[in-house]
Order: sequence, then structure tokens, then C-alpha cells
Amino acid sequence: MTATPTIAPYGTWTSTITAARVAAGATPMSGLQVGGADGNDIFWLAGRAAEAGRNTLLRHHGAETQELTPAPFNVRTRVHEYGGGAYLVDGATAYFSHFADNRLYRLAIDEDNVVPVALSQGGKHRFADFVLDRAHERLIGVRELHADDDNEHAQPVNTISAVGFDGLEQVLVEGADFYSSPRLAPDGRTLAWLSWDHPRMPWQGTTLWRADVNPDGTLAAPVQVAGGAEESICQPEWSPDGLLHFVSDRSGWWNLYRQGGDQAIEALCPMEAEFGGPHWTFGNSMYGFRSAGEIICTYIDKGVSRLARLLPASGKLEPLSNPYEEIRELRVAPGYVAMLAGSPTIALELARIDFTEEGVEILAQSIEDLPDEASLSVPLNLEFASNGRTAYAFFYPPRNALVTAPDGEKPPVIVISHGGPTGMTVNTLKLATQYWTSRGFGVLDVNYGGSTGFGRAYRDLLRGQWGIVDVEDCVAGARALVERGLADNDRLIIRGGSAGGLTTLCALTFHDVFKLGASYYGVSDLKGLDQDSHKFESHYNAYLIAPQPQAEALYQARSPINHTDRLKRPMIFFQGLDDKVVPPQQSELMVDALRERGVPVAYVPLEGEGHGFRKGENIVRTLQAELYFYQRMFGLHTTAAAAPAPVHIDNLPN
Repeated sequence: MTATPTIAPYGTWTSTITAARVAAGATPMSGLQVGGADGNDIFWLAGRAAEAGRNTLLRHHGAETQELTPAPFNVRTRVHEYGGGAYLVDGATAYFSHFADNRLYRLAIDEDNVVPVALSQGGKHRFADFVLDRAHERLIGVRELHADDDNEHAQPVNTISAVGFDGLEQVLVEGADFYSSPRLAPDGRTLAWLSWDHPRMPWQGTTLWRADVNPDGTLAAPVQVAGGAEESICQPEWSPDGLLHFVSDRSGWWNLYRQGGDQAIEALCPMEAEFGGPHWTFGNSMYGFRSAGEIICTYIDKGVSRLARLLPASGKLEPLSNPYEEIRELRVAPGYVAMLAGSPTIALELARIDFTEEGVEILAQSIEDLPDEASLSVPLNLEFASNGRTAYAFFYPPRNALVTAPDGEKPPVIVISHGGPTGMTVNTLKLATQYWTSRGFGVLDVNYGGSTGFGRAYRDLLRGQWGIVDVEDCVAGARALVERGLADNDRLIIRGGSAGGLTTLCALTFHDVFKLGASYYGVSDLKGLDQDSHKFESHYNAYLIAPQPQAEALYQARSPINHTDRLKRPMIFFQGLDDKVVPPQQSELMVDALRERGVPVAYVPLEGEGHGFRKGENIVRTLQAELYFYQRMFGLHTTAAAAPAPVHIDNLPN
């Protein structure tokens, strides 16, 4: 018999999805590759929250999963600070960057008890996004060379460089501010790559180059293939027959193109969908080749991923059946496709689809112990009006099989503004979201104007409008829920991390819709962000706000730190003390201002954490503190009310 649900107010429900379960249950997975000695192995990186967020390289081989890089090795790079592209597998050998010393290592993966051998000098030399140049016995990748500690304001120098198996380094391409995606043609005789310069970000404009590789390993004169100041190109790849393919947004949408034998550029499948994404990290993959005449790809249609087979000769796009609505990474081998993917009822998992068989084989799951599906909140895809345009969001209503709310009560709703801000939110099952919905909170996850996945025009809505359009869409989304009877107008919350933290702070400072807020390493001072930011984002505000010196007045107007007299809503702040993207003073200045003004405020600084929290104990700490803060501010009484407070709140009213 099914138990009769207990009746309890929204926001007070007891849930089996504890903070510890959120921290321990979700294993970050990234860096998908296929290959190995026989081509049938699948490789990926798994994050270990219990080991201070260490990334380890795993291999699915036959019917087994093996860990190839045990502690203390941490397969991670900080090129551009966000990293990605930290390893490469070729046959029976793996090459990887070790986070602790920035050195490249070589590992024989089919031999027992083999210790990785260092190839590069590391230190100030960071590497990412490697390819193997067999003919010259070397790796080719992106090198980021940092200055000495006594010159902390000098920006690093980025190049395409080679690292020989003898450890010698050779610069192959230099002069641009940024590089990515070096890719060798199948015969090893031509190298393609991307470059871009300040003040552009890679989703504004990149240039695709190619150059012949000389017998001595140097490059002949580069030839520009495509791109420029207003065309964003990503993921160049060579087909098995040696034709250069790439994704470009020259039509207003990131679509697939190729350069033919006559050097002409051909659109393979023009459509209003996104076959690529923003270059925040290296090594991203949304398409691959089953053969010279068949591409397996994923594309995004209004925030949802589709899987398809593309036949370049005819331009025919055939859907491939699968259960996923987000395909984060995709790699193609001749007989199968491997994906990191998820859906509203499927947490991110590693899946393999065999081209000769029906169904999906699950090789690894980010969450092995999933909650009862009866307690999972499945999101609604919402479109709503915002200042004369359409905005998009996923709404997760409160849901718990064992508890229900009193008749007529409307739930408190947490509006989430994603980071980036050039990014997007997806609807893959996340315990961090279900943590809230299973306790009686609704969650509105907003793809505000400026988000990717909806074409360049939508992405460029944020050009010069950061802190305006994103905030308007979060406000409009909250009001739309209230109008539809899905939210309590007096219990609206906004939370966000990084760039989403600025959206959160602006919404609370310049609007009266939200009653509470939570900022995770959020931006409060735009001028300070310019002064403290790392090279990759040091001119980002020229796109988001305006170029200097025109931006000065806008910085003053839009930075919440300059308008604390208008901020009257209680807030909680979470900040990694090792954050190089948004330094701690960004949060601390805001906290101090609120304390002085008598506004209830809580601050949770975390040692050993950077931009995003990796340690399991800190994930637990932040969730418990955030829940307590919301319940305390809304006067919600729970069975845990007598337990010690997980966070101190300044200016707490009696």
C-alpha cells in the first residue's frame, strides 16, 4: 500500500536527498575520448570530491572500468584558468597534465605498475589540448607561459607549441593573444588551429588557420580558412579523407561546414540549431566521423540536445533514437558513439550506442543511487515574455512522494541565474536541484538573453547589457510563475554563481521582486573584476558592458557595490579563498557593506577552494547553510530547528 503523504508547509519538507548525498552522489565526468590499442576503449575523467576534487583518468576496457591515474595524480590543467583538454590517449599510451606541477606525463596504460614519466618542465609552463605528431615524436598543444612571481601583473603568453618526447619545447605559432584546437590532418602533413585576440571572446570572433608541416617540424606560412572579428568558429576536425570541417556561426547559428578540395567553404546542413558551443574549456566535442561520408553529431534546439546522423554528400540529417535531452560531449568510433549525456530523469552518465544493435549501454553514472522517481521533479519547458522578447527557462515544481503542502498554499521559488554569463542551463537531473524541490521549494532555472543554445542573435542580447537583460529575464520569469499560480509572490528567492552572482546582486539591488538572495563567488564590482581578472576574461567586459573608457560610467551604474543603500534584502555569500576568476574581495566588500547597513547577511569563506567548489565537505556545508538561511529568513520551522545553526547570520532580527 502507498503511504498517505504527510501534510507540511512548503520549504519544510523532510527529504532523503541530504546535502551529504548531493556531495557524495554526483561524480563529475568530463574529457571523453575513445580509442586505445584496439579502438574499443572509452576514456573519461572523474572528479573525486572526497579527494579534494582530484580528477582521475578512467578507462572502460572490455567489461571493466580501470583507474589509470591513482593519487596523487590530478589530471587537470589551468590554461585559460578553466582548463579542459588535459589528456590525450593514443593506442596504449596516455599523455596528461598533472595539476600540482603543470608537467606533462606519459603513461603506458597496458602495463602493470608503471609510473608516469614526466615529459615537460611544468612550473610556469601550462599545457592543454594536445594532439600527437608521430612523425616528429612530439605532442602539439596550447602552451600558456606565465611570468615570474615578482611580475604578477604580466599576462601569460599563449602559443601553439610542441613538446618532444625528449622534453624539448618548440614554439610553432605565436603572436595572437589566444589559441585553441590544434588538429593534425590524418596524414600528419597539415595542422589546423584557431586563434583570437583581445578584446574578443571566442564566441565573438575566431580565425581558423591551416599550415603545412615542414619535414623539420616547423610550419609553413599559415593560410586563413575562415573566421574573423564577427564570426565564431569552434571544433575544427579532419575527416578520414583529409577534409577540414568546422562549426561556424556565420549564418547566425553554429552550423557545420567543411573546406572542400577546391578550398571552397560548404555548409553541410543549414538550420536554426546549434552544433557547437562557447569555448570556455578545451577539448569540447559535438560531432565526429563514423566514416568519410557519415558524421554523427549532436545539436541544440531551444535548449534541448538532439542526436543525429548527417550525410554530407546529400545534407540529409537523420535522427538517432536515444533517451537524452542533454548531450554534453560526444565521441565517435567506427562502430559506436560514446556520450556524456542526461535527461530530467537521468543524471549525467557515460553511454555507448552501438551502430549494429538496439538500445543504449550505460558504462558509468555520475549518480549511482538515484532517488525514487516518484520524488523527482521533472521540469516544464517555459517560454515567457520579457521586455518585448521571449525568454526561456526550466521550471521544477516542488515534489516529494512522502509530503504534500496544505491546500491553497503557493511554494517559495528559487530563481537560478546561470554562470558565464555566456553559457546555458540544461535540464539533466541534478541532485543539487532536487535537494530543493524535495524540500518544498520550486526552482526556476533561467536561460536569459545572452545564453547559448538559441542562436547568435539571442546570445548577443547581452552585448553591452550585462546586468540589464539577464536581470530583466529573471524578474520576468519569477513574475510569470506568480501569474500562473506556481509561486508565492512573497517568497521569491534568487541565487547565482560567478556571473550569475552579478545577476543575483543586481536583481536584489535594482528591483523589488525577490525577498532573499544567495551569491556563490559572485561579481559585485565590475571595475574590480577588470583589475583582478585573469588574461582570458580581462577584456570580457568590453563585450558585456562597453570598451574603456566609455565603460567607466556604466561600471559605476551597474556595480551593486556602489548602490548598497538600495539593497535591503537579506543575503548569504559563499566564496572560495583561492578564486582567481572572481577574487574574494568581490564578496567581502559586499558583505561588509551589508553588515554596516544592518541588513541580515551571512558569509561562508572556504579555504582551498577556487572558482567552483570541489571538496565534498564544502558542498555539504554550503547547502546546509543556504537552506538554514532561507528557512530562518522566512520563519519556517523544521524538526531540525533545535540543531546548531550551520552558519552565523549577522543583523538577525529578534
